Amino acid sequence: MNTTTYLGIDIGSTTVKLVAVRAGQITYKRYERHFSKVREKACEMLRAAQEIIGQDTLHVAITGSAGLGMAKASGVDFVQEVFATRKAVGVHVPQADVVIELGGEDAKIIFLSGQLEERMNGSCAGGTGAFIDQMAVLLDVTPTELDELSLHAERIYTIASRCGVFAKSDIQPLLNEGARKEDVAASIFQAVVNQTLGGLAQGRQVAGDILFLGGPLFFFKGLQNRFRETLKLDDEHAHFPDLAPYAIAAGAAEYAKDTQASYTYTDLLQTLEQAAGVPAVSNYLPPLFTSQEEYREFSARHSKHDVMTKNVTMYEGNAYLGIDCGSTTTKLVLISEDNQILYHHYSPNKGNPVDVIEQQLNKLYELCGDRVHILSSAVTGYGEALIQNAFGIDHGLVETVAHFRAARHFCPEVDFIIDIGGQDIKCFKIRNNCIDNIFLNEACSSGCGSFIETFARSMGYSIEEFCKLGLFSEHPIDLGSRCTVFMNSSVKQAQKDGASIDMISSGLSVSVVKNALYKVIRAHSPDDLGKHIVVQGGTFLNDAILRSFEQEIGREVTRPAISGLMGAYGAALHAKDNCPEQTSLILPEELSHFSHTVSNVRCGLCTNHCSLTVNSFPGGRRFISGNRCERPLGKNKAMDLPDLYKWKYEYLRNLPTKTGGEKIGIPFGLNFYELLPFWNAFLGELGFEVVVSDPSSREMYMQGQHSIPSDTVCYPAKLVHGHIENLIEKGVHSIFYPCMTYNLDEGRASNCYNCPVVAYYPELLEANVTGLQSLDFMMPYFELVDSKRFQAQAIKFFCKKYPRLKKKDIVRASDAAYRALDAYYAAVREQGRQAIAYADENGLELAVIVGRPYHIDPEINHGLNQMIASYGMVIVSEDAVWNLAEEPEVHVLNQWTYHSRMYSAANYIVHKPNAQLIQLVSFGCGIDAITTDEIRSIVESGGKIYTQLKIDEINNLGAAKIRIRSMLAAIEEGKKLAKQQ
Repeated sequence: MNTTTYLGIDIGSTTVKLVAVRAGQITYKRYERHFSKVREKACEMLRAAQEIIGQDTLHVAITGSAGLGMAKASGVDFVQEVFATRKAVGVHVPQADVVIELGGEDAKIIFLSGQLEERMNGSCAGGTGAFIDQMAVLLDVTPTELDELSLHAERIYTIASRCGVFAKSDIQPLLNEGARKEDVAASIFQAVVNQTLGGLAQGRQVAGDILFLGGPLFFFKGLQNRFRETLKLDDEHAHFPDLAPYAIAAGAAEYAKDTQASYTYTDLLQTLEQAAGVPAVSNYLPPLFTSQEEYREFSARHSKHDVMTKNVTMYEGNAYLGIDCGSTTTKLVLISEDNQILYHHYSPNKGNPVDVIEQQLNKLYELCGDRVHILSSAVTGYGEALIQNAFGIDHGLVETVAHFRAARHFCPEVDFIIDIGGQDIKCFKIRNNCIDNIFLNEACSSGCGSFIETFARSMGYSIEEFCKLGLFSEHPIDLGSRCTVFMNSSVKQAQKDGASIDMISSGLSVSVVKNALYKVIRAHSPDDLGKHIVVQGGTFLNDAILRSFEQEIGREVTRPAISGLMGAYGAALHAKDNCPEQTSLILPEELSHFSHTVSNVRCGLCTNHCSLTVNSFPGGRRFISGNRCERPLGKNKAMDLPDLYKWKYEYLRNLPTKTGGEKIGIPFGLNFYELLPFWNAFLGELGFEVVVSDPSSREMYMQGQHSIPSDTVCYPAKLVHGHIENLIEKGVHSIFYPCMTYNLDEGRASNCYNCPVVAYYPELLEANVTGLQSLDFMMPYFELVDSKRFQAQAIKFFCKKYPRLKKKDIVRASDAAYRALDAYYAAVREQGRQAIAYADENGLELAVIVGRPYHIDPEINHGLNQMIASYGMVIVSEDAVWNLAEEPEVHVLNQWTYHSRMYSAANYIVHKPNAQLIQLVSFGCGIDAITTDEIRSIVESGGKIYTQLKIDEINNLGAAKIRIRSMLAAIEEGKKLAKQQ
């Protein structure tokens, strides 16, 4: 008897799902990864279902992010996946209020209760199944093992949730500092939760019956736990059905009931097979090499830059050890007295660099015997401090210095170095034989080697095999120069369109280069780089990337044959140049009893209450990470240097307030970091008791996260939501938060606008924080530029709202407020004067940290000021020095008070020999895109080094430490050079 079966085919970014429904029952379901062979896999799965559906009349619908191309090519009906999801929910779990679905590269939330709304991620795959796969590769485990590890976690680390690539840059330092894989695994799943709720919910509350769909939410129990705990769901309200991986395909099958076209099994298979052979049109690039001869000439030219080697088993004499514990790999180099390499090692650190180094040192001592004596050792890279403490390494040096030392060995006249590693890009200009300017990728590893490696592994190739495929591709695919995760989507799309592996391999090589040149260095021409360019890092061992780089800049470069070992080789040269009387390197006997344990503790030595990771080694050696100050390290008695960031924060937090009157809450966020003295005095003089929200914390941010409507707004703005919730918890019935289009006018700009986010954020809060509906939330428009105008505005608002207040009360309070603000400004300038004098009298460097008032918040700056001070620098802020310098010429329309302060502060450091500028920029700050180029121009025109530190909600100071230490090393080299001259 001929029956009708309804077939749903869900072709996602990483998997294909097929569901067959007959007489209302699911008779067949299948779920498989397609490894980018999308159309072939769909046909294969249909053949596998022949025994079940081969005799039936078929009605078919295709869905999924990769399904549209297949549907168009075959003519089969297509249903958008959100509609397919709703179909599945309506049939299988009708009581659901909210649906959360995670796929390979897709994520969506559908709100079914209240106002119907569907939200999907764009072309970014952060926080999806592909992200989890990448993180598993980083930890050197399978996705299943990652899930198992997460179930034994003891703590959760803060990991970037807005993008998978940023998350890598947070995870790697944790691994290099000894964090347990179990804790990191659970933290990865928490990052997925945060990305889903913060990036998609965006202000809408996720509550009621929650249905979780998609492969990741079905297969990963650890991810289920993190969603349950974050959303505080019990088993009655959290639904993880067995149908979860196939739900969208099941919805497509339900949709197929309404389609007109019908097929026999043979007809459908033939239709899909024909669609699989349809070619696609793509944008192509010129080939990297047009002939084998051209490649041979290229290889011969680069083989000249090599270093001689000796056999360590035959060598007798002194040796020097260099270690580069990088973001994803660990490198060791042992050199002889004449700088020849005796031994080298290069391997992934597999999330545990200590084990790798221990194994290699044991092997090295075995090879050296009594013939070779290691007189000195040095370590560089992300894991520098951990490895130095673990094995008694003599010297630790910042990686920029190590790479410069190695590059100079091969090219003494080098004037530009670019190093592309697994997850970081380091570029530095050389002037007068010392590092003059440093470019580092921020928290993002876009354009680095790890992406190509991850993609190669996902395709079943080694990195070497994958890269060789692209050397002679006739039509490299143009993937653009985009963020790595966006590029990942481009790669997937290219494969769905029929691009071959060799075309993608060569296209990726070009994209990595473009990202480095145009996103990190922001080069406008080859002359921006230099004439003697040295390229290094493991990524440049890829001939396709090297060729792409030379083609893109139009000139030849130097790539040492030991490109991937340059950090370790530079460290070995540094060890040789700085040989101690007696090495502290761990001896073979002690190494045979080596042990490494990791514990987590909460520090109580100061108000930061840092969560510390304590690594313990034999002989009482310990390495502590996670600290914002030096106290856990036993350095609390160190010189207490002036720190204006710390002083300003304490001044504002300890402002005296009047008690006894009607309470009005003020959220300690955004412009209140500067104007709190004004409003505290003003409201206090009117008889109100001012209640300021508690100090910012990660917990406070999480408390307000559900009402944040935009994931791209800066962290200081996100924090305000938590401050509002904190005031509501305090029981205040009124909250005062005025809108302020204009800032105070200091006479150095053509206007005095506030940042639009700062100016009008109260309106956003009123629309998104439901708790404000039951409170008196006051958000009048005020202008403080002119005291008379402010008084008129305040009289109109306050006298109407509070009839007890008279005009004279407002005038008196206004006068008191302006006096309080002037007193604060005067105190800041006086503290700045004293700090500058202290630095001058004691021969110390002065760090002028320029930013915005809220950057003094320890939760926002993550203790950067304390980290900078730990290197012996005196800290002052831009508001303490802007009036000490002339207003510089700028090349933009300057309409912002805080911008003009920073420009003047930059001009100040140019004319003060011991002053250095460090600019803090919050991710998501659009108007700081204007300031960075201008401040860089002012600073560099005076021969100084411009240093920028980008910060957000993630407490990871690894990249910041590299920048600061590199800047200090360059200053020291400059001083040495000046003495020699």
